[in-house]
Amino acid sequence: MPLPTPALDDRTFQDIVDEAKRMIPRFCPEWTNHNVSDPGVALIELFAWMSEMVLYRVNQVPERLYTHFLNMVGIQPFPPAVAATDLTFWLTAVLDQPVVVPAGTEVMTVAGAGAAVRTEPVVFSTADDLVIATPVLETAKVTTATTGQVEDVWDDLRFGTQGAKVFASDPMTPGDTFCLGFEESLAGMVLRVSVKAEAEGIGVDPRNPPIAWEVWNGEGWLATEVYDDSTGGLNRAGEIVLMVPVQHQPMSIGNHTAYWLRARLVPTAAGRPTYQASPRVQGLEVAALGGTVRAEHAEIAGHEQIGRSDASPGQSFRTGRSPVLPRRAGETVRVVQGDSSEEWTEVEDFSASGPRDKHFVWDGGSGEVLFGPRVRYPDGTVRQHGEIPGDGAFVEVTGYRHGGGARGNVGARTLTLLRTTLPFVSGVVNLQAAAGGVDAESVAEAKVRGPLALRTGQRAVTAGDYERLTLESSPQVARARCRSARRSNGTAQLLVVPQVRGDVGLHTIDDYAISETLMRTISDYLDEHRVVGTAVEVTTPYYQGVSVVALLHGSAGRPPGVVRQRAVDVLNRYINPLTGGSDGAGWPFDADLNVATITQLLEAVEGVDRVEEALLFEYDLRSGERLGAAKDVVRLDRQSLFLSAAHQVVVR
Repeated sequence: MPLPTPALDDRTFQDIVDEAKRMIPRFCPEWTNHNVSDPGVALIELFAWMSEMVLYRVNQVPERLYTHFLNMVGIQPFPPAVAATDLTFWLTAVLDQPVVVPAGTEVMTVAGAGAAVRTEPVVFSTADDLVIATPVLETAKVTTATTGQVEDVWDDLRFGTQGAKVFASDPMTPGDTFCLGFEESLAGMVLRVSVKAEAEGIGVDPRNPPIAWEVWNGEGWLATEVYDDSTGGLNRAGEIVLMVPVQHQPMSIGNHTAYWLRARLVPTAAGRPTYQASPRVQGLEVAALGGTVRAEHAEIAGHEQIGRSDASPGQSFRTGRSPVLPRRAGETVRVVQGDSSEEWTEVEDFSASGPRDKHFVWDGGSGEVLFGPRVRYPDGTVRQHGEIPGDGAFVEVTGYRHGGGARGNVGARTLTLLRTTLPFVSGVVNLQAAAGGVDAESVAEAKVRGPLALRTGQRAVTAGDYERLTLESSPQVARARCRSARRSNGTAQLLVVPQVRGDVGLHTIDDYAISETLMRTISDYLDEHRVVGTAVEVTTPYYQGVSVVALLHGSAGRPPGVVRQRAVDVLNRYINPLTGGSDGAGWPFDADLNVATITQLLEAVEGVDRVEEALLFEYDLRSGERLGAAKDVVRLDRQSLFLSAAHQVVVR
């Protein structure tokens, strides 16, 4: 329990009025009318109201001092996190020469105009250069899953009158592959695979063929999205448009090293047909229609002069735009004095800076650039931490990026406008919604976090330390659970739930996956604070799907459709990793779910007269099917959280 903080002056408006009235007989005995209608009493109430406002301000002094104390010990609000997505650039036509989309290319949403408010466009910029080059196909092979045999079909594909078999084994088994080897990496490309074929691979649904396209990323095979397929599963002449992931590495198949794109035969769901005979491809051509590159919610600011030095210690200057994103190569501070110009080095703080070290601190949240202070030590010596720019020197930034926040979580197909034209590029679009944007930490949130950070310092020893540091590592982390910080094998396992925006009723299991960038951020941050000899394993909880089937009786005069939607919304919020549980802070670990709780929850919904029946089903979030019979209680193990799925509510 925290120590109570008394108000510096706890008098209220009425206390001040009463105190003033009690003093009237002493100082003005001839004043006998103390009713509210008296003008003198009206003046007393006016001055009491003004005094109460002053006392309110006085009572804010402890909060102000508390905030200043947190500033002194280095507790600063977290800057906003940056939303990211993949941008796909489409070419005007198939070209022979490479097309380069340079890093920093800016794309924005369409500015929306309302009756009274105009929405400013959201700007994203590409993180790396995108090179869209003509793909060169150099070999083709088929592999058999059962025996591991590799067969070269390159000559059959180019010269054979019968064409090349896509799957070699007979009978075909899931895992058989048709591999296309390329001379250069296809990372991020939009490929058009033109196929010449006849209907020989009979027995499948051409709208849903049992084929998965994949590329090798150096550690495993990554799924490649099929944007369009008019071949019916390689069974007729047509085109397949593939969105290759941004990772593609070479590997050796059949003693041939190349960049591989493969079609893998996958098992079909029960009752669905598969190939009775392998498809044959008589010809195959590959062309590039565009490319995909990672982009983030950031606008690029170029060279900017932010001030002029007066040679005093502890100077600060501010950039024109903020918040400023983490600096990249070439983004730094330059000091210009006369004809000389020198780039200085950014540091986290000045504790290790000497008087000749050309260091500066750049606060990303405010955009403030700080130079070293002069500090007096107990022995009387005075030391300059970091060199001071000379008198009259101009302070410049070579460039920076600004942006971030939840505003960047734009929907799919909304980033469609290029800020500048690019040769041979016809358009751009984000096929997936942007995610990861989180607003800056508020002052109130920093006040709550400050005592926790001071209490435990920056060490990671206990489970609570690991959980706190994980939450500090990134605003994109919503919850963290450390199973044990001292397990027998010296490993601390952290279960991380990322921030997921939008309607909780639309959340899917894929929304709760940890991105590679977030995983690296958490791992790097914990690695700086962990105890030597303790390994850290960062993973996600197991998400147990729960489907509720309920029969409700609505109140008279209430539309059944409205009541049903309210009930489903309540279930979606309650059975959720982020908003669930009785306190709305996320479903707790180790807490089971029972029918009685669901019944009470539904009975409290506006418009529900009574709950006739409620059933709980475990739900497979991947296959989209209920598992087993209805249960009164769904158990939850220590590594799991509940997630709503396909509730069925009937209102009579």
